[in-house]
Amino acid sequence: MNDRQSSTSSAGEVRTGTIPESAAGLRIDAGLAQAEPDLSRERIKSLILEGAVTLGGRIANRPSVKLATGMAYAIALPQAQPLDAEAQAIALDIVFEDEHLLVVDKPAGLVVHPAAGHADGTLVNALLHHCRGQLSGIGGVARPGIVHRIDKDTSGLLVVAKTDSAHLGLAAQFAEHSINRRYVAVVQGRPNPANGTVRGNIGRSDHDRKKMALVGEGKGKHAVTHYSTEERLRDATRIECRLETGRTHQVRVHMASIGHALLGDPLYSRPPKPLRDLLRAADFRRQALHAQRLGFIHPVTGSECDFFSPIPADMAELLDRLRV
Repeated sequence: MNDRQSSTSSAGEVRTGTIPESAAGLRIDAGLAQAEPDLSRERIKSLILEGAVTLGGRIANRPSVKLATGMAYAIALPQAQPLDAEAQAIALDIVFEDEHLLVVDKPAGLVVHPAAGHADGTLVNALLHHCRGQLSGIGGVARPGIVHRIDKDTSGLLVVAKTDSAHLGLAAQFAEHSINRRYVAVVQGRPNPANGTVRGNIGRSDHDRKKMALVGEGKGKHAVTHYSTEERLRDATRIECRLETGRTHQVRVHMASIGHALLGDPLYSRPPKPLRDLLRAADFRRQALHAQRLGFIHPVTGSECDFFSPIPADMAELLDRLRV
């Protein structure tokens, strides 16, 4: 039995308890996620690396250490830091909303979260205004609501948590790879085979820190992309990509790795002159990638949710120009 207790102070919350029998033999991050079900495994791993977790009165600094039944633990949860972002009245294309979550159809060019070079004018700034502060605070920062992200110049569907229970439920589905995420992309050349799967760990490039790259076993993060050909075009192909995992630049890196980079991608694509001329004529200046379908189980109601976003006008024009 886990005699869990919690106390709070100006510094934050401290949770204490003993490791239950069901968690014996597990890694610290996995076992504590079981003992403290409202904390994700990734959140606990971060706290361990920050020195905020003790076992038997000693600081645990390695998430991989195995647990034993009856070990006393303590987790120091710092107070959520206020998000350094202002609410801004930015128009949002909201596909669905209830008291727990909302689904947004993000346009290309909109950054999801404030960062260096994008202090405001982001999706988070818009959400803070739209939701009036009613956004999930899991992850150590107050009210972000962000469960997953898509790149600035990728358009399409994104789900946002308004409550902590919705955030936890959605995060669990992302961790289990049970979210149905399908992207439409336009790549150079014609993939062979026409339908296939790309597997390869993705991590930061050693040569350019702005880029991600395929890295060796034991490095980066496991990533799997399934693709299928939908339409053959002039020197290009429209494909659908189903994401089994969700890593930074995953579709862009995986398709480039097999010689079929996304058209318009400023980081990973070097198309031949005819395609460069066509992109210039279309004034198409982003990666041709659109998050078209998003499906999940509603984390609170249990209902099946499935959302679809039509191909945006700029990609539709590009496709028209590429049709033979």
